[in-house]
Amino acid sequence: VDRTFLRSPRGSLKISRTLVALAALICFVASGAHEAYAALAGMETGISVLFLLLYLLKLDARMRFLFWPLADIFNSVIAALFLLVVSLFAIIIKTNKGTLAGGVLGLVLLVLCLVDVILLCKKISLDKARGRSAPAK
Repeated sequence: VDRTFLRSPRGSLKISRTLVALAALICFVASGAHEAYAALAGMETGISVLFLLLYLLKLDARMRFLFWPLADIFNSVIAALFLLVVSLFAIIIKTNKGTLAGGVLGLVLLVLCLVDVILLCKKISLDKARGRSAPAK
């Protein structure tokens, strides 16, 4: 277990993304909102937990068949696009206060996804050599 990841900015961001997505899921389910709202919040909760466990258990270093930070960026960008649409619909329709709260939490989650993309882009340097494919000097 990588305890330093939990204290890092990326680790605390992953934890906060998971908690905000869970809170949005609870708001959407409790308010009886459209199933699509709850499905998106539930999927984002699950995917955030999986990426958190991936980095926490250092599985990204063991499973080298995929460049995990890039997959994490794609997840964050796609989640941000979906969250923008669904959260705006939830806020505009606002059938009740739970749907409104879930929409606002969705917008907060959207901002957290964008911050995650920025932090991951700073971490990735595509011109740096990695592993065995590095040219001999």
